[in-house]
Amino acid sequence: MESKVKIMCRRIDIANAESLKQNGNELYKQKKYMEALEMYSQAIRLLPCAAYYGNRSATYMMLNKYNDALADAQEATSIDKEFTKGYQREGKCLLALGNPVAAIQSFNKSLVIEPNNQTLIAERESALKMKEHEEEAHRHYSSGDFRRALFCISQCLNTAPNAVSYRLFKAECFAFLSKYTEASDIVNTILAVDNRNADALFVRGLCLYYGDEIDKAQQHFKHVLRMNPDHTKAKDTYKKSKCLIQKKEEGNAAFKSGDHQKAYELYTDALSIDPYNKLTNAKLYCNRATTSTKLQNLQQAVDDCNKAIELDEKYVKAFTRRAATYTGLEMYEEAVRDYETVQKLEPSQQNARAVKDAKLELKKSKRKDYYKILGVDKNVTDDMLRKAYRKRAMLHHPDRHCNDTPEKQKEEEKIFKDVGEAYAVLSDPKKRSRYDSGADLEEGMGSGFGDFDATNLFQMFFQGGAPDFGGGFEGFGGSHRRQHQRSGFPGGGYQFHF
Repeated sequence: MESKVKIMCRRIDIANAESLKQNGNELYKQKKYMEALEMYSQAIRLLPCAAYYGNRSATYMMLNKYNDALADAQEATSIDKEFTKGYQREGKCLLALGNPVAAIQSFNKSLVIEPNNQTLIAERESALKMKEHEEEAHRHYSSGDFRRALFCISQCLNTAPNAVSYRLFKAECFAFLSKYTEASDIVNTILAVDNRNADALFVRGLCLYYGDEIDKAQQHFKHVLRMNPDHTKAKDTYKKSKCLIQKKEEGNAAFKSGDHQKAYELYTDALSIDPYNKLTNAKLYCNRATTSTKLQNLQQAVDDCNKAIELDEKYVKAFTRRAATYTGLEMYEEAVRDYETVQKLEPSQQNARAVKDAKLELKKSKRKDYYKILGVDKNVTDDMLRKAYRKRAMLHHPDRHCNDTPEKQKEEEKIFKDVGEAYAVLSDPKKRSRYDSGADLEEGMGSGFGDFDATNLFQMFFQGGAPDFGGGFEGFGGSHRRQHQRSGFPGGGYQFHF
């Protein structure tokens, strides 16, 4: 009697379960997935069979709950080893979760049962392509080609847009490519669902680290390591960040103490720690450039500024340092361009003044450098100026080169004239002041240098008796000797010996 009751109850359960399944199917068709899910769950409680688990797995998939869907699909195939749809859904879930290798195995199980099922064949092919793209992505990532890695992982995401592992891989590539906003958007979406996702927290820390917020980044890495002490990437990056900061600080300390060679070496060591940390490395290159200027290696300073700007195209300090170095190298046009860039990036009165000063230096550079012609610096005294003129004028006087080739004579005559012109300007306080300020000498001075006579200046200089030639000179060319005598040189006085 009891057996008959059990059988009857069993039949009732089957009938009810089947009715629930049918209701679930109708709701599923109407895309009322949550209601359908409840119907299938009730049916499973009455009769846990492969078909009901399979239906609920399909419903979970429509709700993007692939882990739950995978669990149901696997339960279905454990109940019925020949349940093709169960293996198929298992493969789809694994594909959506970013596990193409396991998905291929599930599709293969389905194809053993239905080898000519074209849908299964197409789905396995999709899994094989995803596996290939994933392998390429990891290969490019390992070689440091993050752009190609990003492209390949994006192909995977076309098939599995919700795969967390692929999304995090993409975010990590964005971080290495300095696309911190894009990386953060992906990470924040993942953490909104799972705030204890260690990989997502690591990528957020990576964005901070490469965004030059190293202190905040280190806090993230430490948090990740508390959650997962074996998180290799967090451990390695945290170690790099500590080493990078230490070397940079040691370099700064050496620079402040005046040991510029040691500072240069420490900055060089720091630059080898992490080539992907562009912003921090840009600062290191700029610091090393400053050190190079102290070591009188201006070209090295320019090279380092170039590298800093290449890493950070809006790095004002690097542009300013390079502009100052260009000025030291007398590359005035390049200096003007850099100061103008600085003014565009950070407009200010100070930067505008720097542009104006650089343009003045450029203007001055296009004139003859009278100080250089005489071989003196800008702070030369009147006495030293006279001595410099006497030395250069005697050296380049045309009579000294009367036996040279016509070309050489012409060259020396030009230099002789430039020497006289330089002395005429620098020995006159008003002209020298205007020259130093960059003003045009011919404006407001009454006369220019178009008809400047260097020989007359030479005669006047020596006729005045200012210099002491220490024993006299002899052997001046005849025509010039006669000219000097006509100009008032004492007949038995100065004799010029070249």
